[in-house]
Amino acid sequence: MDADSHKVIVGMSGGVDSAVSALLLLRQGYRVEGLFMKNWEEDDRSGYCAAEQDLLEAERVCRHLGIPLHKVNFAHEYWERVFEHFLSEYRAGRTPNPDVLCNREIKFKAFLDHALELGAGRIATGHYARTGRCADRLLLRTGADPQKDQSYFLYALDQRALDASLFPVGGLDKARVRAIARRAGLPNHARRDSTGICFIGERRFRTFLARFLPARPGEIVTLEGETVGEHAGLMYHTLGQRQGLGIGGRRGAAQAPWYVAGKDLEANRLIVVQGHDHPALFRNRVVATQLHWISGESPAGALRCMARLRHRQVPQACHAAPLDGSRWQVRFDVAQRSPTPGQSVVLYAGDVCLGGGIIEGRPLPEAP
Repeated sequence: MDADSHKVIVGMSGGVDSAVSALLLLRQGYRVEGLFMKNWEEDDRSGYCAAEQDLLEAERVCRHLGIPLHKVNFAHEYWERVFEHFLSEYRAGRTPNPDVLCNREIKFKAFLDHALELGAGRIATGHYARTGRCADRLLLRTGADPQKDQSYFLYALDQRALDASLFPVGGLDKARVRAIARRAGLPNHARRDSTGICFIGERRFRTFLARFLPARPGEIVTLEGETVGEHAGLMYHTLGQRQGLGIGGRRGAAQAPWYVAGKDLEANRLIVVQGHDHPALFRNRVVATQLHWISGESPAGALRCMARLRHRQVPQACHAAPLDGSRWQVRFDVAQRSPTPGQSVVLYAGDVCLGGGIIEGRPLPEAP
């Protein structure tokens, strides 16, 4: 089917951001249709995943706006392209971020391809991000609302995806989006924002993960090798974590809380330290692999830029430079707390997202 440049299909999640995105595009004169993606074949009796309620909300919004709603099941694609990688990373002792891969593989690839088959010229989502152009290259820019900016999760998009995508709420703050929805009478204008990972929903993360990966209990030890407790499985813990360690008070020891400082995979030991600001929790440098540059081309050399190690982190000044053909080193001006293997380090120049990569292994040791 030939694409219609005036036809936009909006990914309708059931939330207010996608609803307002559709509304704003209608006001701009586009022919708008909605599409609801089901990405997980959950047990409908469990009550953990909100997909059924999300669909009902999306249907209500589309009826209110007078637009059709398509439905598509991407559960097979999600399992193969996102969830299997999620499990393999946990097996390797890392902490993956499935939202990055979901955006690249599902929302801006499978969804985009499906929308083009339906004759759309573009897709739109409720992400808080913006696009721009520099010469013949498209740019991914941060959302205008720093508290809602989602460029961190979108750094793996390519030029094709950006060229075909619209982010109608990217230039607004959340309060403005809610106000637009309320004045327009959208039925979900006050609906609470979703949090967490869709396939886990409201259930305990540990309970969910145990369904797919066998847990190996082991010792919790200090940097000096003293055993202070037992963990149920390294996969249940991430660097910098405080909650859920189950370490009680120790006679004659300081009462500062314990934090995860590392994982000894070979010995199956969780390494902990006391105190939120313990030096062992901080690193000046990380090494990133699987680099993706939004421009499509790797920079010619080292960069002076800003970086985030996690969503909503205030961008941190850094120096990024290639180590070899597949890895970059990011050195921060100020040591960063708990860089986590498997998570992403995302690079910025001002409000432009340059790209990023996956934090590998352990950060390089600090120079003496």
